[in-house]
Amino acid sequence: MTGIKPAVRPARPFFSSGPCAKRPGWTPEALAQGFLGRSHRAKDGKARLKDAIDRTKKILGIPADYRVGIVPASDTGAVEMAMWSMLGARQVDLFAWESFGEDWVTDAVKQLKLDARIFKAGYGELPDLRQADPAHDVVFLWNGTTSGVRVPDGEWIAKDREGITICDATSAAFAMDLPWDKLDVTTFSWQKVLGGEAAHGMLVLSPRAVARLESYVPDRPLPKIFRMTKGGKLNEGIFEGETINTPSMLALEDYLDALKWAEGIGGLRALIARSQSNAQVLERWMRECGWAENLAREQGSRSNTSVCLKITDPAFTKLDEEKRYEMVKKLANTLEKEQVAYDIAGHRNAPPGLRIWCGATVDKADLEALTPWLDWAWAQVKG
Repeated sequence: MTGIKPAVRPARPFFSSGPCAKRPGWTPEALAQGFLGRSHRAKDGKARLKDAIDRTKKILGIPADYRVGIVPASDTGAVEMAMWSMLGARQVDLFAWESFGEDWVTDAVKQLKLDARIFKAGYGELPDLRQADPAHDVVFLWNGTTSGVRVPDGEWIAKDREGITICDATSAAFAMDLPWDKLDVTTFSWQKVLGGEAAHGMLVLSPRAVARLESYVPDRPLPKIFRMTKGGKLNEGIFEGETINTPSMLALEDYLDALKWAEGIGGLRALIARSQSNAQVLERWMRECGWAENLAREQGSRSNTSVCLKITDPAFTKLDEEKRYEMVKKLANTLEKEQVAYDIAGHRNAPPGLRIWCGATVDKADLEALTPWLDWAWAQVKG
């Protein structure tokens, strides 16, 4: 650790965990030729929306018989849509180990009042996923964005399950392998790994999820933006580019631009490789820095997108929680003032620490340039 200010700054100091960094080389001109100022219900408008669906499906390797739709309210809207429309047919198992998982527990227990079993773990750990009952529905995150803890694989999900699985994969899609045969409902948003704009969610349904929608009618009113069936049958239009409400065509063009960039660099394998390489930069630095460690305890469950750091310096750990949050805020502000890292303080509900986005739109060289600045800033704040 040194008091000498590093000489090299990250070229793009955008390490926010959402909205995330735009793809390398992005400029507003990328959207100039988009389908703007026109109706999303026009023939060409629907074609653009369907193009986004088709490209998403191809890049992620989603099975041909799965439906993919664009829905309102980002990943949150997509998860809520699934929970309110599908849950209640049987008992549900809920797994939570950070703030968004807790949100789904709150929805299921306090709002939907479901018959639920709840399995929780603290920040940095996973609950015992093996407790999932194949006869129950299951709700979980693939990657805990606010804790940096991810599900290592889908081996714990039974192939012959009776219930459906609902997976919030918003900071995992495009950066981690997802076992589609184990996932019945999968949700994510545009503003994470591909650095698109917010407000739109993606909803992926397996044939089993479609069967649930067509066979189960919940005993609760559903607002318009949650309704996926008509006359007891799936509203196929949602999955062909006919969105429930008006989408932002500007945001759509930005998502299409990101998808084309992903295709151009080699698709899913290249996106995963970029994220993994980025996360490894921080892993190597943490092994040597002496004052910070990965919040995720187990190597196999460490995120390669939302990497969360806990500060282990005794000068920090001996403080009460309020002072630790103040110190983290000062550390993040010091880095932002130097224009080397924006928005890297940990989530407000997480333990005091840092959260650095390592998704595919971040360049490895920028993370390598960042790490000396982390050491410098900590020396300033500690001093």
